[in-house]
Amino acid sequence: MRSTRATYAIERLNARSPGQRYSMIRTATELFILAKNAGDDLPIRVSEPLELDAFVKFVNAYGPQIPKRVSKLDVAFEKQLHKKDS
Repeated sequence: MRSTRATYAIERLNARSPGQRYSMIRTATELFILAKNAGDDLPIRVSEPLELDAFVKFVNAYGPQIPKRVSKLDVAFEKQLHKKDS
């Protein structure tokens, strides 16, 4: 199914923003729309209809972001790279 990537992107967005719930709307022309659930009211459209790749990219950039984990080894490696450049 083509929309699996879009579904996983929505799941990640919902995990990053615990106070709100998002869903996707799939149109008859195979375009995707990000929607914010509004309880008993109609969902609020957050994006315009987008192709799959553009939709996944939009959803990944939308909402709060989780900072990337950096290990001590990564920090030491970065220091070594900066020393070689100097």
